[in-house]
Formats: sequence, structure tokens, C-alpha cells
Amino acid sequence: MIKKQKLSKPDWLKKPVVMNNGNIEQVRDLLLNLGLHTVCQSAKCPNIFECFSKKTATFMLLGDRCTRNCAFCAVSSGKPQPPDENEPENTACAARSLNLNYIVLTSVTRDDLSDGGAGQFAKTVRHIKKLLPGSKVECLIPDFKGRHDCFEMLLNEEIDVLNHNMETVKANYWKIRPQASYERSLDVLNYSKKIKPEIFIKSGFMLGLGESRHEVEELLADIKKTGCDIVTIGQYLSPSGDNYPVQKYYTPEEFEFFKSFAENLKFKYVFSGIFVRSSYMASEFFKV
Repeated sequence: MIKKQKLSKPDWLKKPVVMNNGNIEQVRDLLLNLGLHTVCQSAKCPNIFECFSKKTATFMLLGDRCTRNCAFCAVSSGKPQPPDENEPENTACAARSLNLNYIVLTSVTRDDLSDGGAGQFAKTVRHIKKLLPGSKVECLIPDFKGRHDCFEMLLNEEIDVLNHNMETVKANYWKIRPQASYERSLDVLNYSKKIKPEIFIKSGFMLGLGESRHEVEELLADIKKTGCDIVTIGQYLSPSGDNYPVQKYYTPEEFEFFKSFAENLKFKYVFSGIFVRSSYMASEFFKV
């Protein structure tokens, strides 16, 4: 049964607002001038001001319109524009301007493209590695409709982390991700690790979409079986009244419980907390 009533936000959900220190406008202007999009802006991430103030962002390739319409997501859906041929180079230039040594790339889902957008990811990685040869690149990818040749296209590039989010427990897929598949998403992780075992494989999901503790534990176990190295767990925050309503706000103690459970499964790194997002503080793994 879906809870329709709006839940009151607990005190621990109050995130301090980062005041403009000059960097926020600088990042916004840079993105605007280069015609680039970020998941920070399009997905209404609660960490946007913190990240922009540190002159970092998660670049979102292939425009700002998705061909899918997941119930939790704030990214616009509909008919997208053709890929921007300048986007890979402009993204690399933005990363250099921001002096980034860890770059996270993601994209809207582009089921309209023959390669799902894998080629645009690959081109962008090549440009980044050319301009910033000492940098690390994480690619947070859609499922490319499960096509292994698309994964291989990207995995042939010099990427350091391959990330694909499970988003929620298996029982929620029909209502939260009706155009996706739980098994297909697990295959993205499993196949990527099999093809390129030397890189780190990462996945993440949200709590608060109506899952049980057992279902979360089952999800973590399924992710671990794929060979996944890194897992992120965060609180779902409904971005608008049109999106799926929050079913529960988890306490900091509950996030610690799932962190301990995941650590006992022997993940290399577990990032679990209320404001954790898949690409939030992503470079921290390499500092451990």
C-alpha cells in the first residue's frame, strides 16, 4: 500500500545551506557557456551548493531529457535532442577549468540511440584523459538495454570506476522503474566486472521507497554477488509533488546498520548516510 500523505521531515534532514562563496556562480557560468548539463541541477540534488562551492560537479551527457520516466527522478522526460558532437571536448575542458582530478560522468537514458549513448561516454573519457592524463574517471551509466557490446565499447576506454545504480529493491521495480529490469541491472555489474576485473565496479540505491529491511539485505547480497566493489546508500527525497512520495525517513542509526551489514558482506567501500548520493564525494574511495 503506497502512503500518499506527506511525511514530516525529521530534524536530521536539515542540511546546512552553503552560502555563495563565488565558486557557485563560477561553476554555473562555466557550464552555461559550454552548453553542459549536470545531474546536480537536473535531478535537484540536495548537495548541489556544497559541491558547486567546492568547484566540482557530476557532468550529465546527452542532454537533459530522458527517454524513460522513473517515478523517483526529477530529470525531464520526453523526446531528446540529437547528441551534441562538441559535448565530449567541452566536458573535458570544463573538468580542466575546474582543476578536477576525479571526474564523474553520467547521462540521461537514451533508448532512442543505437548504442544507448555508450559512444558519447567513450569519446568523453578519451578527451578527459588527453587533457587531464593523471585524472581518474568514473562513469555512472544507464543499462544500455542490457547490450553487452555497448558495455564493451565503454570498457575499452581508460575508465577507473564503472557505476550503475540498482536504485531500489526488486519488489519496487514495477512501480519505481517500470522501464528497467532488476536482473538486467545486476547483469550490467556482473558483466562489467567479468570483462574488466581490474577496474572498480560500483552501485547504489535509495531507502524510503517502501522497502523492508529483509529486501534491503537481499539487494545488498545480490549486488555483492556480481563482484561489485563499492556501494552507496542514501535517503530518497521526493523532488516534487509529481514524483513518488517518500514512504519512510530512515534514522542515522538505521543507515549505520545497513553500512555494517554491507561491510560484513566484504564490499571494499560502503558509503551510507542520509545525504549520500551515487556521485557525492565519489573520490573519497581512493583516499581510503
